[in-house]
Amino acid sequence: MYTDRYGLSGQPFQLTPDARFWFDSRTHRKAMAYLGYGLAQGEGFIVVTGEIGAGKSTLVAHLMANIDRARLNAISLVSTQVEGDDMLRLVAQGLGLSTGAVEKARLLDAVEQQLERELRAGKRTLLIVDEAQNLPVSALEELRMLSNFQIEGRALIQTFLLGQPEFRDKLAGPGLEQLRQRVIATHHLDAMGADEVESYIRHRLTRVDWQGDPDFDADAFEAIHRYSGGIPRRVNQLAHRLLLNAAVENADRISATSVHAVAADMGADAAAPSGAPEEKVLPLRAARPVAAPAPVQVPDPAPEPVAPPQQVRDPKLDQRIAALEAQVLEQEEMLRRALTMLVDWVEADGQDKAYRTHAA
Repeated sequence: MYTDRYGLSGQPFQLTPDARFWFDSRTHRKAMAYLGYGLAQGEGFIVVTGEIGAGKSTLVAHLMANIDRARLNAISLVSTQVEGDDMLRLVAQGLGLSTGAVEKARLLDAVEQQLERELRAGKRTLLIVDEAQNLPVSALEELRMLSNFQIEGRALIQTFLLGQPEFRDKLAGPGLEQLRQRVIATHHLDAMGADEVESYIRHRLTRVDWQGDPDFDADAFEAIHRYSGGIPRRVNQLAHRLLLNAAVENADRISATSVHAVAADMGADAAAPSGAPEEKVLPLRAARPVAAPAPVQVPDPAPEPVAPPQQVRDPKLDQRIAALEAQVLEQEEMLRRALTMLVDWVEADGQDKAYRTHAA
């Protein structure tokens, strides 16, 4: 495995979402800003959409890793095509309630009472629903009805909906006007720009103790962006195969030629059709043959790892890695402070309003 060949402490391009690998791209930074604003409001719905592999699940993992669990009870659901009653039972289960043979009216009462207990104990409830494009109208309406629960003018539950781009069309469709009116923040995750792919790859590598071997040529990053379209999961897939190929060839650099060969081996086109819009990048699974250097065949099983050669550390590379790490840590700390300040402000404002109402 290339992790042994290059002395890495883990897999830098795994497909499973992991908050450790959070990368603050422009679009993800905006998404977190909208989330911070929405969480500060403490009510309604926050909607984030994005293409498959755009980083929605990683966004949730990053959010879950940074929230204060003592003040926010976060329930995460991966939705399937469930109707309204089943959605209610999933929410109840997330709250730790028994759903057995309980009729809907009693289950609604139990959910409301549990949400009220959470709030009185100083904890707000955030419901996170992934794959929202699969939900029928009845399930979305059930979520809207839950948003009606409140005490002393404060909402008992807030909902964060994540879905693929078609969820925006569903939300704009008939029968969901009342839910649309309760959406307080929305954002669509775009692909990373060509100027962000290098930082993204280097960031993930430094998380697993990368020491600059193998390194990448500048034109390799351009080629990676071209084949992946800037979609994080596609970048991960291609970068994983590039490292595996480099380990097999015992290489210490990855060039654009290597990218072309590996992408061709994965079934990609060498280039988009002439005159095609830049955003219409063909997926890595495209079937058309390509005019590219001959693919490198990766033997299976992989050969025994080759001991890495003695290397001379590059001080400039070390400085760049350290600067990237410092920037990430600083941004994470700023995010935590911003979320805490926003929540404190809203809660203090709510208590002040409640006091003025009682005094009047």
